Amino acid sequence: MKFLIAGLGNIGAEYDATRHNIGFDIADVLVMKHKGSFRIDRLASVADFKLKGRQVVVIKPTTYMNLSGKSVKYWMDKEKIPLEHVLVIIDELALPLGTLRLKGSGSAGGHNGLKSVEEVLKTNQYPRLRFGIGNDYPKGRQVDYVLGKWTEAEMAMLKLQVPVCADMIESFILRGLQPTMNDFNK
Repeated sequence: MKFLIAGLGNIGAEYDATRHNIGFDIADVLVMKHKGSFRIDRLASVADFKLKGRQVVVIKPTTYMNLSGKSVKYWMDKEKIPLEHVLVIIDELALPLGTLRLKGSGSAGGHNGLKSVEEVLKTNQYPRLRFGIGNDYPKGRQVDYVLGKWTEAEMAMLKLQVPVCADMIESFILRGLQPTMNDFNK
């Protein structure tokens, strides 16, 4: 059994430690936890590891957020991974800061990374893990907020919540979507 974990974000130092790159940050923690490392490959930085007999491929698309679907589709096809074994990780403005939500499908909700994945896969029926970044920004400043750096207080919350995301991903791989949703979506 193979799984594809796609942490979405933007490449480049200017995007490091920004709210929009939480998908990359979660992918990094997951891979480090399993003593893996990323390599540059086609359309993504890629790492793989085994988890109790399951092959896990983790990607951080190098296509930038708005073209993430291209990378997700390429790696699904290359590794022959079914849609139900794909998990896309994104930042979510509509959730309070630090809130985690695992869902089996849903709308893109204005998220350009999910829009791209949905467009390329021609479906919104794929699992996604949404990491709440809150919406504490002045009217018209959404882009600045999303692409802004985490504050010190937010960084303290990340240290607690990002490892929980790694646990959620492992549960998704080992136990499946529904039991993981039941345990973690609180």
